[in-house]
Amino acid sequence: MKINVNGDILTAHLDGEIDHHSAPSVRNTVDEAVFMHSPKKLILDFSDITFMDSSGVGLIMGRYKLLSGKNGTVEVRGLKKRDKRIVEMSGLKKLIEIR
Repeated sequence: MKINVNGDILTAHLDGEIDHHSAPSVRNTVDEAVFMHSPKKLILDFSDITFMDSSGVGLIMGRYKLLSGKNGTVEVRGLKKRDKRIVEMSGLKKLIEIR
């Protein structure tokens, strides 16, 4: 995973798989960066994710809660068609921006 900060925007370029084994590590890394940089917007880039289960939805939801508590927003990019459908069906589309 790569973290980039540009002004008030923090982008996390995720890679590999997001499942119940890997999600805690991803969550911790993203959260540490959020606490360190206090962004107004968090972009989660899923372009290089090869597999995602419901842990990915939980990861997005948790970051939404974290950022909304800091008056920030979350944007999700690069979801594969199947994963985008899962995220949209979860109702997250009403809370976050999906590109």
